[in-house]
Amino acid sequence: MEQLSFFGEAGQSANLPVEVLDYHPDIFTAQESAFFLKTFIATIPWEQRIISMYGKPVITPRLTAWYGDTNKDYAFSGHKFNPLPWTEELLKIKERIEPLANTRFNSVLLNYYRDANDSVAWHADDETELGKQPLIASVSFGQVRQFDIRHKADHQRKYAVKLENGSLLIMKGDLQHNWEHRIAKSTKPMNERVNLTFRVII
Repeated sequence: MEQLSFFGEAGQSANLPVEVLDYHPDIFTAQESAFFLKTFIATIPWEQRIISMYGKPVITPRLTAWYGDTNKDYAFSGHKFNPLPWTEELLKIKERIEPLANTRFNSVLLNYYRDANDSVAWHADDETELGKQPLIASVSFGQVRQFDIRHKADHQRKYAVKLENGSLLIMKGDLQHNWEHRIAKSTKPMNERVNLTFRVII
């Protein structure tokens, strides 16, 4: 059965597994989204890190920053992130999405995708600090990008969501343990996008 449907600029695969993904478009207005995108690009102290992938050092094809409560460090791919203090804008976004996620987040990883060449490879956010079944809330501003997931044990089980400007994607259940996700590079020109993944560090 064909599980990955191809759609236009926005939409999602048929039969999206709602037990692990919950998609909410238009959580933020176009005006709000434009403000947050411009503000974050201009003011966040973005970094491009060297991480370990399959035992080899790789420069991340995107820029990142880590914010959160004091002492909520986060480690992955051989790097430890010490959180910067919350900004007014980040707290406003956090306040908007927490009731929808029914979760109080204590940290957020920001990703800046500058163009079509920026991406994140197949991975799972299954670090010990996130707990057994982490709930992660992903907010997108700017360019629509496709979010792919595939089952670790069966790569034919795959789905996609077009992450729209101002949208919220909640990753939950066993997604991080049984599935992988990515934002692939694109052959089409892409504008700037900022993605925020709100998390709970235990």
